[in-house]
Amino acid sequence: MSGARTNTLAVLRGSIERIEAQGEAYSPRKVAFGHADADATLQGGLALGAMHEVFAEGGRQSATATGFVAGLAGRVSARRPLVWIRQDFAEIESGALSMSGLAELGLDPRLLVTVRAADVETALRTAADALACDALGAVVLEVWGETRQLDLVASRKLTLAAQASGVTGLLLRMAAEPQPSTAETRWIVRAAHSPPSAPSVAWGTPLFDAQLVRNRHGPVGRWIMEWKCDECLFAKPAADPQPVVATPAHRPHQAPALAKRRRAG
Repeated sequence: MSGARTNTLAVLRGSIERIEAQGEAYSPRKVAFGHADADATLQGGLALGAMHEVFAEGGRQSATATGFVAGLAGRVSARRPLVWIRQDFAEIESGALSMSGLAELGLDPRLLVTVRAADVETALRTAADALACDALGAVVLEVWGETRQLDLVASRKLTLAAQASGVTGLLLRMAAEPQPSTAETRWIVRAAHSPPSAPSVAWGTPLFDAQLVRNRHGPVGRWIMEWKCDECLFAKPAADPQPVVATPAHRPHQAPALAKRRRAG
């Protein structure tokens, strides 16, 4: 009887350890966006060592989605090398990556390695090999259009490679519709209106309309995110980016007079 009890306890301990190990597998390390609402929804931020999908609506928002993915890559790579794999057709459609543009977004072009793949199969194999290298910080796989090769089986292979190495994978899809996958999150990104800037500033602050349409372990949401180039993080845009001039204290009579003229007009 004593031996039977010992064997039963051993089996129970093994079962508990397996359950705990599975629970830990669903609690990956995370990096915060910097946007409080998005971080709260994702319970701390974007999961590391997982695959995340970003879709550009209709292909018209390719530049916006590329900038959003660049920001994500900067957050998750932690100053480690980044490999960006592009299908040849993607470069024909949307142009080459701009190193000066990435530098303006706050990324270090010296840590970026770009790979041009002749077709989807080559891009998938290259991405799987890159995700297996734990010296990298992130791997971006950019694929244009609908493709049967990027199915649930291929998605599972990429996810397992990311989980094994701890390298984060970012799948950038242009002119494609979301399909079943093992991705941790899925985003649809559109451009948002930048607030007016000072006359001395040529460009407004990068703003993204980021819609989280898939979250494997929680709710979804939609936010306007501002990319802070100097801090390299996403944040809530300022409610009133421009200062509002107050009514002069020494001329309080002008305010009601102006209101009367407006009502009369």
